[in-house]
Amino acid sequence: MNVLILEDDYDLATGMEISLRENDLYFTKCGTIREAREKLKEMGFDLLILDVNLPDGSGFDLCQEIRKNSKVPILLLTARDMEIDVVRGLECGADDYITKPFSAMILRARMHALLRRSNIEQSESDYQKGIFHFDFLKMEFLKNDQAVELSRTEQRILYILSCNEGQIISRERLMERVWPDGTEYVEDNALSVGIRRLRDKLEDVSSKPQYIKTVYGKGYVWES
Repeated sequence: MNVLILEDDYDLATGMEISLRENDLYFTKCGTIREAREKLKEMGFDLLILDVNLPDGSGFDLCQEIRKNSKVPILLLTARDMEIDVVRGLECGADDYITKPFSAMILRARMHALLRRSNIEQSESDYQKGIFHFDFLKMEFLKNDQAVELSRTEQRILYILSCNEGQIISRERLMERVWPDGTEYVEDNALSVGIRRLRDKLEDVSSKPQYIKTVYGKGYVWES
């Protein structure tokens, strides 16, 4: 597996590489955002460890940029520990956040957790049945071989439903999975709106859904 470390402190980056080194991991170190962008174009990575304060920009901005077309796990590494920075990092699309100074043991545990979760998601990332083909890793969605554009929220809802085909998923569980960072700031009808938009895009007749069905009093179920 390939891991990118974006950290302008060369000694710290080298120390991280040494402490995290394992037989199946290959590390690429970068000191600037420009260099990281070049490496990201050259090769694929299984995990990105990004510092926030960099000579030529912000790791927050790079994280948001990467997240527009990639689901690669991102771990933000920074000296900042203010709650607003944690929130900003997660909103930019980071999967986890660790502050300096940190324990190498904790960093290793966080890294392995993200890699394991990514492996599970990749193994479940491709759904192909009937008229549908969903590639959640590439974020490509086809109905009758025609591309369908889905928002991030719509993708999350569809992923949860299609991965649990035939199983009723309650509204509460969907809300928790679609908005894992907390539902207290999510509007009450946000899930209903997401379901309705998915039906508009995937159903032949959205008012008579064949695939995304409502089980009244219980939740929703995907049936192909």
